[in-house]
Amino acid sequence: MKYVTDINDLDLDGTYTYADYLTWRFEQSVELIKGKIFKMSPAPSTKHQRISGRLYGNLYQFFRYNPCELFSAPFDVRLLDKKKSKKANKEIYTVVQPDICVICDKNKIDKRGAIGAPDLIIEILSPGNSKKEMKTKYALYEEAGVQEYWIVFPSEHVLQQFILNEQGKYELKNSFTEDEVFNAHIFPDLQIDLAEIFEE
Repeated sequence: MKYVTDINDLDLDGTYTYADYLTWRFEQSVELIKGKIFKMSPAPSTKHQRISGRLYGNLYQFFRYNPCELFSAPFDVRLLDKKKSKKANKEIYTVVQPDICVICDKNKIDKRGAIGAPDLIIEILSPGNSKKEMKTKYALYEEAGVQEYWIVFPSEHVLQQFILNEQGKYELKNSFTEDEVFNAHIFPDLQIDLAEIFEE
């Protein structure tokens, strides 16, 4: 297999597959969304890392004795086109690295990451990726069938909780602020105290 080590050797307007993605060895992390390359933000800020670590810690305690599995970035999640049922690498056009995800179907997990929609995805916004997370990934996760999606706004100390309705569309279940405690929708026994998550 021939590896590509310089992103500038690629046509950034081109369309690529997961098979191509496997040959990339760039210093900068990238995601592949519907065949297009998206450069990820540089290393997350200290605030981002604190929030991510605290959320992961809470979730780890909950899922420790649960059949569902918890993963944090960098972890490749390959999302399938609804029109395609095959899982050949050359037919997968989307590979993302959510900050945190929960997967309950063991068949979706393999040695390279996950294939198919996680049950829960959490994205923590950074100044450079807000537009992508809010628009592109929102639509992507909705189309893929991710049951629950949390978007965390570190500067505002807010968490938005979206759930997939029966029509396959996201609904904003609630926006929670730093002094609230809330429960996951698909895991009703999972409770998160945002005062602890957002503590400075």
